[in-house]
Amino acid sequence: MQTRAWKLTPDGEYRWETIELPPLQPGEALIRLRACGLCTGEVMDWYTLRKAPLVPGHELVGEVVALGEGVAHLHVGERVVVHHHAPCLQCDFCRRGAFVHCPTWRGTKLYPGGLSEYFIAPAEIVKADVLPVPDAVSDERAAFTEPLACVIRSLRRAGFKQGDALAIIGMGVMGMLHLLLGRAWGARQIFAVDKLPHRLELAQSLGATPLHADDALRLAKEQAEVVIVGPGNEPALELALQLVAPDGAVVLFTPAPPEIRFPLNWHDIYFRETRLIPSYSASHLEMRQALLHIANGLPVEKLITHCLPLERAPEGYELLRKAAALKVIVR
Repeated sequence: MQTRAWKLTPDGEYRWETIELPPLQPGEALIRLRACGLCTGEVMDWYTLRKAPLVPGHELVGEVVALGEGVAHLHVGERVVVHHHAPCLQCDFCRRGAFVHCPTWRGTKLYPGGLSEYFIAPAEIVKADVLPVPDAVSDERAAFTEPLACVIRSLRRAGFKQGDALAIIGMGVMGMLHLLLGRAWGARQIFAVDKLPHRLELAQSLGATPLHADDALRLAKEQAEVVIVGPGNEPALELALQLVAPDGAVVLFTPAPPEIRFPLNWHDIYFRETRLIPSYSASHLEMRQALLHIANGLPVEKLITHCLPLERAPEGYELLRKAAALKVIVR
């Protein structure tokens, strides 16, 4: 069987290619794409192009077309959310809940990738992280499951609790998802920090106090117990360390290029007991929690700015590069 898919080349070009799919193996699933959210991390060239050539796309909703031998918990025709990684559930990392460090989690992937008319989910993913979509949840809303799962893990790792103040630096779609989840989890106040007026306006309409990044320290009336660093750059982290309350947490939500070094004020971090918390991706546990939040009405659809057919996916990535879109869904 053949499929058409978008392949990203090492020089940053997208090519619409025909790819031969191998025969389905035991435990695997053949899935037809229904919707895919475009991730802003996929236009972070230093991170993505080093993996090229590849077929991008990992915020996936599909329909089961065929099942390999031994798959009994899914059925043909079922709508599903598909994660692009899955843990073994048996190694030392899995036993202590560090699923994203499991060698199986790091090694599993979809073939050929998400931006493909059809793709194959390997047995490990089918077993642990292919989730039926409730009838009442649209494809577009279900496509937020993976990014929302990353946000759930972020706030959990930070120790966020009801009544905390939350500051979010960078109000792209992941910042907005932190805002929505922070409200749902009972933040007493949410500060939304950005430089783009239209993003600050949207954040305000969703219940946050907008702060222009150049004036955030003066305008913030208090410090926040949890600060999310969206952009992977030094000014964002420096601002976060000034916005965070004593005994608070600063979440490094986005990676920085490997050559970046940041000078820490060891003295202040020590006596203020500031916690620096990296948060990378999400596991099968957060995926289930995210889909439940969406099914229960978390208004993620308010963040969609563009819906495009699969054939126009590169246009969606270009919109993200220019910050001309918040969330692009490809059908």
